[in-house]
Amino acid sequence: MDRNQVTQKILSVKVAKQLRWADLAAEFGRSKEWTTAALLGQMTFSRDQADKAQALFGLTDEEAAWLQIVPYKGSLPTAVPTDPLIYRWYEIVSVYGTTIKELIHEEFGDGIMSAIDFSMDIQREADPKGDRVQVVLSGKFLPYKSY
Repeated sequence: MDRNQVTQKILSVKVAKQLRWADLAAEFGRSKEWTTAALLGQMTFSRDQADKAQALFGLTDEEAAWLQIVPYKGSLPTAVPTDPLIYRWYEIVSVYGTTIKELIHEEFGDGIMSAIDFSMDIQREADPKGDRVQVVLSGKFLPYKSY
């Protein structure tokens, strides 16, 4: 048993029960973005959250325990993603990464945007030319310190 097997079981139950990520998020009392990441194995569950997942997905005690262990983060199977949607994010960073870096440094100074103290919001944006995907990423700025 490992965390990947638990994730696969969660996905199987989600499909079988025709569950939606937003509905699961409501059950956990968290955002759909955090809940999805957690159920896909990228976040650590509290005991209460693991108990909730155990009830929702019919997990064993061992499977629920795996949800409470700090996961190995990073879920892509290859360095360059091959899934078209994920590849577009890779492309965005490849094309605009230096621009994002320059603009953050100009505004905040020498540092990074945290992916730990972080939030994300994904919404559908209606557009007569075709709906758009609106993604808002918000991470705490962490300046490099001199020592």
